[in-house]
Amino acid sequence: MPRFARIVYFTSGNINSLHYYTCSAIAKLGRIVVVKGVQRTYNSSVRYAQNNFRDRQVVKRSLGTLRYRLLLIWRKNPLLSWTCLTTLCVLLGANTALFAPIWSDRPILSQEQQLAELLNKQGNKSVLFANSYQIARPVNILVLGIDPVAEMKSDFAKSDMTANSDAMLLLRVNPTTQLIKVLSIPRSSMVVLPEIGLGQITLANASGAATATRVVSKSLNNVPIDRYLRIRPHGLRELVNALGGIEVFVPQSMSYQDASQKLIINLEKGWQTLNGDEAQQFARFQDKENGDLGRVQRQQLLIKALKNRLTNPAIIVRLPQIVSIVQNYVDTNLSPEEMLTLATFGARLDAQNLQLLMLPGNLSSLSLDPSSYWLDPGGQDRVMSEYFGAKVLSTPKARSLSTIKIAVQNASGQPSLSDRVTDKLKAQGLENVYITSDWQDQLAQTEIVVQRGDLKAATELQKVLGLGKVEVEATGDLDSYLTLRLGKDWHDN
Repeated sequence: MPRFARIVYFTSGNINSLHYYTCSAIAKLGRIVVVKGVQRTYNSSVRYAQNNFRDRQVVKRSLGTLRYRLLLIWRKNPLLSWTCLTTLCVLLGANTALFAPIWSDRPILSQEQQLAELLNKQGNKSVLFANSYQIARPVNILVLGIDPVAEMKSDFAKSDMTANSDAMLLLRVNPTTQLIKVLSIPRSSMVVLPEIGLGQITLANASGAATATRVVSKSLNNVPIDRYLRIRPHGLRELVNALGGIEVFVPQSMSYQDASQKLIINLEKGWQTLNGDEAQQFARFQDKENGDLGRVQRQQLLIKALKNRLTNPAIIVRLPQIVSIVQNYVDTNLSPEEMLTLATFGARLDAQNLQLLMLPGNLSSLSLDPSSYWLDPGGQDRVMSEYFGAKVLSTPKARSLSTIKIAVQNASGQPSLSDRVTDKLKAQGLENVYITSDWQDQLAQTEIVVQRGDLKAATELQKVLGLGKVEVEATGDLDSYLTLRLGKDWHDN
């Protein structure tokens, strides 16, 4: 075959999309061109040129007609036209974000080269590789934990990730502010699902990662989501084992057995170093009082424990190997180098720069499913705008510190301290102060737990008290906006 003859494959089978000189050369030879299963024989280059000219004229007339009609529509209804144009720009921006790099100065590497760098065990080359990458812009990542019950089904394949999600987190990594913000989304949150209607958000992943990403983005003020990460049930276990265990405070004795789920939970109260199996037990335990929301709180305790473990220098140098282990249990559109870069960023982050939130909402005893979680629009708007940079129609008005619900929790070991503090706060004009059950672990320093993301109110309370460390997390009393966890330093106040 002459050197200028080519066989070209296209995703759409239109012979007219071939370059003219290529088609002419093939036509002169009387060759058959196969494009997406369509076969055509051209014996005359003249005939092809005529057809090509006629087709171009048709396209020009069609484009002229389209421009004329769009101009008429614009003149008749300019408001609708501007709305459509704005929506198109937003959609294009969201799709562009999916493919925009999240690091600076990225070299072009093949997948094999990336893995080779990650698994390079000669000296500290793999660590130097991680140091050479920097996150260039804020990035939002959706993390989904696959329901462990799904893995026990006979038709579940190891590569199958299309099951209900057991845990759902939205991460925002910001290199400018050096913050990682984690939003826990209760799996029973009621949202609008494609082809289903109103339902729990746990069902979104059953239709695939793309559907889950769209549902979360649309439900949360159209927040852009750049990447996703889906973790198989045993991924947490292998990660904790690779880290050599994690230190976690178990707030209560946990004992539970379920033969159908092959689940046996047996954990003692207090500080413990949990291995992978025990960490899974801790995450899956569900008490009758708080249900799914209690599990969200324990997941946040695990995240803090993982973060603390990652700061160990001995762990940092092993990050490439740890990432390679975790890769066997995840489905993601993060590249290996992106995963390593994010892990290194998190490991070097100060503990106070990790902020943990829960999507604001309430359980409804009036609904058909009492365990369903109904989102609070005002609280959601505040969290998404302040912590994730999402656009909202109107920023909710800040509530006065004197009216928000403040729970007082004794963690000092001093009996009746909660009563004295509550009386003092009410005397200073704080109306909705109440006592909740004691925290089982004694704290050296008083904490102000930002239960619903109201950081401004927490700062105001800190000024009123003259002490207290502000902790942005959702491990306090579920009914509160702020939980004042009293430490041993209170007697100095």
